[in-house]
Amino acid sequence: MTRTGLARALSKLGHCSRSQGFALIKAGQVTLNGRICRDPEQPVRLGQDVIQVAGDAVAAAARVYVMLNKPRGLVTTASDEEGRATVYECFQEAGLPHVSPVGRLDKASEGLLLFTNDNAWANGITDPETHVEKTYHVQVASLVDENLLQRLRVGVRVDGESLRLLRVSVLRQGEKNSWLDVTLDEGKNRHIRRVLEVHGLEVLRLVRVSVGSLVLGELGKGSWRHLLPVEVRALSRKPR
Repeated sequence: MTRTGLARALSKLGHCSRSQGFALIKAGQVTLNGRICRDPEQPVRLGQDVIQVAGDAVAAAARVYVMLNKPRGLVTTASDEEGRATVYECFQEAGLPHVSPVGRLDKASEGLLLFTNDNAWANGITDPETHVEKTYHVQVASLVDENLLQRLRVGVRVDGESLRLLRVSVLRQGEKNSWLDVTLDEGKNRHIRRVLEVHGLEVLRLVRVSVGSLVLGELGKGSWRHLLPVEVRALSRKPR
């Protein structure tokens, strides 16, 4: 039987995040087969060993898949050392088991963000080998012409890391700014911002509008909803 560390087991069961589980274990709030365990890495046999937190048994939560329209200004983490507001404030009093973000959007970015307690499903979306496409609408403080678009499509190397945009085109333009339609099939830290910075483009807004076949649509800012079973299946991808 496959074993996993106790803190990770609490996360896999949907009780809390791994870091929260670590803290509960260190505080002596977790028992394993009737005995207090203070080792977050203690091997656990899921489905066989009995885990309790503050005297209550921990069982596997039902699988949950939700999408959030992340507002600008929230950080994608369960808790923040600097005391900044997090995306979990959007789920207050929602009655959800613990769910983790599928990938991230930085504090200044907004739009479609997925959450689940199904680690295998999440890994299938974030694994670079699956090439799940993600599309963003990006407002930049410049007018972008075809020449610049061609240069954006070539890709860049930043801090020893190769970064490319799978597709990029102009959505619309104002007098001094442009909205770009950008698609990635990978997602490195600040990927789009770093590419645009190399070309001297200042990002004013960055909104993720789709992940695979799932689109943000009319979901209100700060609002969330459960995914339909057909949407969950559509995002269940295998590596190419």
